Amino acid sequence: MDAPLPNDIARKLDWNLLRMFVVLVEAGSITGAAQELGLQQPSVSSALKRLEETLGRQLIDRSPGWFRVTDAGMALYREAVDIHGAILRLGVLMRDVREEITGHVTIAMASHVLSPIFDEALSEFHRRHPRATVEIRIENSPTVVERVLSRRASLGIAIISNPHPKLVHQQMYREYFGLYCGPGHPLFGRKGLRQKDIAGFDWVSFTTDQLSDVLRPITILRAQATPDDRVIGTAENLEEVRRMIVAGLGIGPLPVHVARPDVEAGNLFRLPPYRDPPEIDVFTMLNPAMKQNRAEASFTAILSDAISTTPLAERTYGD
Repeated sequence: MDAPLPNDIARKLDWNLLRMFVVLVEAGSITGAAQELGLQQPSVSSALKRLEETLGRQLIDRSPGWFRVTDAGMALYREAVDIHGAILRLGVLMRDVREEITGHVTIAMASHVLSPIFDEALSEFHRRHPRATVEIRIENSPTVVERVLSRRASLGIAIISNPHPKLVHQQMYREYFGLYCGPGHPLFGRKGLRQKDIAGFDWVSFTTDQLSDVLRPITILRAQATPDDRVIGTAENLEEVRRMIVAGLGIGPLPVHVARPDVEAGNLFRLPPYRDPPEIDVFTMLNPAMKQNRAEASFTAILSDAISTTPLAERTYGD
C-alpha cells in the first residue's frame, strides 16, 4: 500500500477507528476486541480494513490461528494510546470547569503500597474537596509506568529501578522486604534458623521478580538461598503472593511492615536473613506532558508537599 500524505490522514481519519485499534491490539484477537467493544466480529474486521486503507499500511498480519501486529501497527498503537488518553481526558477537563473542585483523580498504584503519607494525603484531599472523585487502579509496576506515560492515570505510585526520562519522579518511601512462610511450612516457628536453612524449599514470588526487573534485590536474595530457582507460584499483586505463602505453597518475600500484622496474628513466620534485608524504593510518577484538571493538581500538590516535608527516616518502613 502507498502511504497517503499527512494532511490527507488528518482529514480522513475517524478517531473511533483508533479506539478500536487500541482495543484490538490489547485484546490480541478480533473475537476478543469484538467482545470488549460490544460489536460483531465482522464490524471489527471491517473497521480494521478501513483503518489500513486510510493509512496505506497493513497493521495486523492475521489468518486462522495467527495474529501479529506489524511494525506499522505497533507504531500506530503507541501513538493511538497517547491520543486516546488525551481524548478521554476532555470530558474530565470540561466537567471540572466550575468554581468548586469536582474533578476526577485516577491513581495507578502497585498493590503493595502501604504508607501513612499516602493515606493522610487522601484524607486531606477529601477534606478540602469533598465532591472530587478518586479511582485507584491496582497494577504491576511496569503497567503503572505505562498508564502514566499514556496519560490514562493522573498519578502513578510504584517500584521503579530506572526512572523514565519522560516522567517526573519523587521518592515516596523506602521499605524493606523479608522472607516468610505459612503455618503449614516445615520451618514455621523454628528458632535459631540461619540463611542456609531455607535452601532447598519451594518459593512463591511476584511476577516482576526477575534479575532485569524492579525487584532485582529480592531475585538476588532468592538465588543465593535457592540456586535451583524453584519458584512454583507467582502473582502480580501482594495479596495473592501473601495468600500462597500463608497456604503453604512455599517461602516468599513481603514488605516487613506489611507482613507485621500477620506475623503477630500467627499467619506468617519470618525467616532469615534478619540483617541487611533487601531495600526497595517506592516512587510517585507524573507525566509533565499531561494537562491536569484542578482536582489532579490539588491532590498531587498535597501528596508532594507531605513527602517533601517528611524526613526520609520517617518514610522508611520495616528497617
